[in-house]
Amino acid sequence: MMEFDYPTIALTGATGFVGQSLLDEAVAAGYNVRALTRREQEPRENVTWVRGELRDTASLSELTRGAEAILHVAGVVSAPDAAGYEAGNVTGTLNVIETAVAKGIRRLVFVSSLSAREPGLSAYGASKAKAEKLLRASPLDWTIVRPPAIYGPRDREMFELFRAARWGLVPVPKGAASMIHVEDLARLLVALIPGGEDVTGKLFEPDDGKPLGWDNAEMARAIGTAVGRRVRVFTLSPGALDKAAKVDRFLRGDGAKMTADRAGYLSHPDWVVGAEAAVPASIWEPRIDTRDGLRATAEWYRASGWL
Repeated sequence: MMEFDYPTIALTGATGFVGQSLLDEAVAAGYNVRALTRREQEPRENVTWVRGELRDTASLSELTRGAEAILHVAGVVSAPDAAGYEAGNVTGTLNVIETAVAKGIRRLVFVSSLSAREPGLSAYGASKAKAEKLLRASPLDWTIVRPPAIYGPRDREMFELFRAARWGLVPVPKGAASMIHVEDLARLLVALIPGGEDVTGKLFEPDDGKPLGWDNAEMARAIGTAVGRRVRVFTLSPGALDKAAKVDRFLRGDGAKMTADRAGYLSHPDWVVGAEAAVPASIWEPRIDTRDGLRATAEWYRASGWL
């Protein structure tokens, strides 16, 4: 694969939901991207695929060859136990940090999670909080981004709500949450690559701009509208979430989506971003209205045969 005369960045998680949109945005912005992948990928202009994973420091060294900055997106979002999150999100992030230091790469943008704000609720959130501490203690020029609920084409997590809405009945936990379209998040991450005094050593919690976020029942109805259905919404108590996790574990084993860890996270009533962690408007503002984004996402699901 030939190299290009563009600034070079290293990207982990390039084949995931957020990573694919980020790869599109970075290439469109004129970057040459060295992208980590576990499997063979189709050749792509301005992209150099590097086979490897976060636990393989040799592949991380190759990934960061000639890079001016690192976008660390890869991580474990579902694991059967705390050790799985520790390995993927803590040790993996430590390996990226140590590689950056060894290679003399100063700039690192880390995609964390809003769940890191409440690390006692889930092993996932605890692992992201630990990863943030490692980055804060490093000598790097870092920025941490904690996205709220991310939606958009290719997403398999919120897709479950779209599928439920098609049948007219949507279960949601009690509470409220902020939202962000994956393309808006990708634009933000690319905007943060150069660094600067407004972003260095800062933690941001971006969203769609809706004050006080979305009540979960309101979001369920909005998804219903997006798929063309008037839906009934019923609220799941923490106890019901826990029971659902046990049933899913029984049915799907280690492949369960509703784990006990996720049930603990979802039972928290407030996943609204903090105003004190807003991104300066001079750097980034959301462009996609969530109701419009939900409709476009539903159309993508239909066109792709998911719905």
